[in-house]
Amino acid sequence: MPIKADYHLHSSFSGDCDVPMEEMVLQGIRMGLSHMCFTEHNDFDYPASPDEPDNIFELNPDSYLYDFLKLKETYADKIKLRFGLELGLQPQISRKNAAFAKAHEYDFIIASSHVCNGRDPYYPSFYEGRTQEEAYREYFESILANLKVFSNFDVYGHLDYVVRYGPKKDEGYTYELYQDIIDKILEKLISSGKGIEINTGGLSKGMKETNPCSDIVRRFKLMGGEIITIGSDAHTPDKIAAHFKVAESVLAQCGFGYYCTFEGREPTFHRI
Repeated sequence: MPIKADYHLHSSFSGDCDVPMEEMVLQGIRMGLSHMCFTEHNDFDYPASPDEPDNIFELNPDSYLYDFLKLKETYADKIKLRFGLELGLQPQISRKNAAFAKAHEYDFIIASSHVCNGRDPYYPSFYEGRTQEEAYREYFESILANLKVFSNFDVYGHLDYVVRYGPKKDEGYTYELYQDIIDKILEKLISSGKGIEINTGGLSKGMKETNPCSDIVRRFKLMGGEIITIGSDAHTPDKIAAHFKVAESVLAQCGFGYYCTFEGREPTFHRI
């Protein structure tokens, strides 16, 4: 069966999205999805920018939950909606993130690295004054630093997110170039019982591969990784479940005959 669960979605409760949650839900129903998990952003200590308001990525979880529960009940006979969170990690906010994650009963938590040593790789300034390889390596090293101090999550999101925004993006980028640090990341995730996601959002931005790339997904499987979810990272209805055929192909090529959904922080495995 095709992938029918999108486990990385945003609505107007995320600081970089203005689409009402119900609009996203209705599109998912029209597309025949069985599950949708909203994973609204929360990034404490996101760096200030002249272009963005302060605390742009700090979530109001009570308002989010209130609207979510209404929609979950309204559309219960049409789709399974799940209450998720995308939590931006930085080592110095690990205690704050731990308290935030425990304050509500989420179905699913994605850990993501949107900020690396005080800077977002989305912006060109992250890459100035050094090679792309140096910048990418710093990003991967920051993930390992996060994993050493925080563990209350289910999967690590878009593991090579930095590649979306580098000066040359994925040109010259390979898993092998960073294998020493990436293998340490994967080993830590697997030993902690955590998973990864296949995030298709970069394909809509012109990337050649998903995040992470297929070689990382394959390595995760070879090292004994089991938990894997699929997410479009959609911020608009037209991107929901975008490029899921590519994700199916990656799963098959890397030895996964299934994908996972979560409810109450527990995985369910679905054959494809």
